[in-house]
Amino acid sequence: MPEKHAKLSASGAKKWLNCPLSVVMESRFPNESSEYAEEGTIAHALGEFKIRLAVKEISKRDYNNEVKKIISGTKIEVNREMYDYTDSYRDFVIERFNEAKKKTPDAVLMLEQKLDFSEYVPKGFGTGDAVIIADGNMEIIDLKYGRGILVSAEDNPQLRLYALGALCGYDYIYDIKSVTMTIYQPRVDNISSQIITADKLVEWGEKVVKPKAKDAYNSIGECNPGKHCDEGFCKARAICKAYADRQSELARYDFIEAKIMTNDAIADVLSKIDALVSWASLIKSYALEQAVNNGVHYKGFKLVEGRSNRIYESEKAVVKVLEENNYTENEIYNKKIKGIAEMEKYLGKKLFNEILGPFVIKPAGKPTLVPENDKRPEINTSTKAAEDFKNIIKN
Repeated sequence: MPEKHAKLSASGAKKWLNCPLSVVMESRFPNESSEYAEEGTIAHALGEFKIRLAVKEISKRDYNNEVKKIISGTKIEVNREMYDYTDSYRDFVIERFNEAKKKTPDAVLMLEQKLDFSEYVPKGFGTGDAVIIADGNMEIIDLKYGRGILVSAEDNPQLRLYALGALCGYDYIYDIKSVTMTIYQPRVDNISSQIITADKLVEWGEKVVKPKAKDAYNSIGECNPGKHCDEGFCKARAICKAYADRQSELARYDFIEAKIMTNDAIADVLSKIDALVSWASLIKSYALEQAVNNGVHYKGFKLVEGRSNRIYESEKAVVKVLEENNYTENEIYNKKIKGIAEMEKYLGKKLFNEILGPFVIKPAGKPTLVPENDKRPEINTSTKAAEDFKNIIKN
């Protein structure tokens, strides 16, 4: 299950390691859960009890009782897709555990284990989804149920803090030499791992984490904007002056006096524009929330009702009246096949691929400009094709 919130949480480490004041800045905002967070919580719980059943830690009856509690205690739909993905998570953890037991017969598997890394971070702790320890080796497996952003284990501060906590708790027993940190993200087919020596991990904890954690805990330093603000979804972005200053770099272009912008200037703007649009959206959302919920008035603006469309007050009543007036079902309803995402969610990814996979195609996407480090191949435009043809002729 996701960790209880420590002041300096492992999940927020990307922010407070880079910006010590992010902790106090974010404290102005309430800790609100989302549907996606609750969905992840349910998936973690299902995965946990499936593994406990697989390793015979609990009985089938206990497992069924736990699943009933999970389903009855949430409004989130626990569908076939979630069962399939948590099955794959269970199988992955069991496979890793069996590999560890081949080398060390008495290897240990711990689930939802509280990991205390307060030796490096004041009052720091977190919860490891799965921790496997064998002679000299340890693996931390973190289930990420989201599908929106691909998560990498490479230099992942959350995983590293979990690993430090596990080292603090178990190194004296198992003499751990190396640590494998793994992200398992089944909904985007992402398995990412990084191996680090225990010595290197401890060195990172001493030289990087300790001093920065001390500053963050005591709110010492300045706001330090960067990629971590957006990647860590800092709640304070809408009100952070340092973040605003960073986004305002575009203002150095004098659009009024310049007759035409150079291609280099346009490229520079393109490199920043997504972040600028995102920031503008954050400001609008924050200002609207403050105006609606706290009565805040912004000079030059007022709160009004937005445009709306006509809706039926009661669809059941409408259908009843139409049926009483002898209209048929085909005249009342529009029938349309479920979309691919909805159908995949209904059938589950595995079954969807088995029976509908051959009927699904993916047309070419609409051209879009992205940074050069994007993994997608470059489109061979007519201009570029002509240049390539010239080069072939020359050669």
